[in-house]
Amino acid sequence: MKQNNRLLFTCIALLGLAGCTNKEEQLRERAFELCQYIPDHMLLERSRDYMTEDFYAVLDTMFNHLPEHEAMDHEWLYYFVTGNGGTIADYEVTGVEQTDEMHAVATIMVRQKWEDGSFDENNDVEEHKLYMEKVGKQWLMSDFDEHKQDCIHHIAINRQEQAIRKAMSDYLVTNFGTQYLQGQLCIPTLMIVAEDTDSIETRVWCDCWVFWYDESGDTLKTVSGGNHSGCMTIQQKDGHPVVIAFEQTVDGAGNEASAKRIFGQHFDIYQNMHSNPEVREAVRKEQLQEFLRQQGK
Repeated sequence: MKQNNRLLFTCIALLGLAGCTNKEEQLRERAFELCQYIPDHMLLERSRDYMTEDFYAVLDTMFNHLPEHEAMDHEWLYYFVTGNGGTIADYEVTGVEQTDEMHAVATIMVRQKWEDGSFDENNDVEEHKLYMEKVGKQWLMSDFDEHKQDCIHHIAINRQEQAIRKAMSDYLVTNFGTQYLQGQLCIPTLMIVAEDTDSIETRVWCDCWVFWYDESGDTLKTVSGGNHSGCMTIQQKDGHPVVIAFEQTVDGAGNEASAKRIFGQHFDIYQNMHSNPEVREAVRKEQLQEFLRQQGK
């Protein structure tokens, strides 16, 4: 009878081991599938079904609701697992650790192949971590390489910067827009020379332009505009940034002297920016596109 009990225990142990092995294999297969929905230049709508809700929202904000160049500041958004620049990711799930009932971490080894299937033998194989969370009955992607918090931090900084830019634009429209021949839309162009922030206020040295436009189909036609350069002082009022002072350069013979005094150590940067119409037009075009995108036009 004891022998039979031992045999029964052995069978149960083997079945348990087989069950664990099967679960790990299922996690490996799921991790391999999830890798295909990690963003590469864009976040596909169908990715929503493979990511936790909050993680999708973070990446959606990074890719679709911030200026296009913002994501470019984070190269890992472009190079994790998915291919880039004419290459295709060749990846392998080498291990999965289930940390608790609801969470697991997969180790992914990645090599970039060319579209014809070849690859450089000297090209390093990179190791990445894919974090998974069980939601309902599905394992979903919840993070990769622990960069989710980097995204959240960047979004918070960006939103504060955008709030400051809006405060500056509103100030320019309200205080200087009426000085020019008016059209349908008044949209300032902001060229930031330097910023300095302490616990009380933010000072922004800037080369700003106020433009009025008329809409003609899908084109904006310039009606009027002018320059307003100097240093804005911004403080938080009721939780929102507000421009409380703007020291401007003077017109005429005293312009350069006032600019040197106001911009100080930033004068050379300002001068290079202010005297280059190509830079101004590039910034103007970019900010107009962003304005129209935000307006849904």
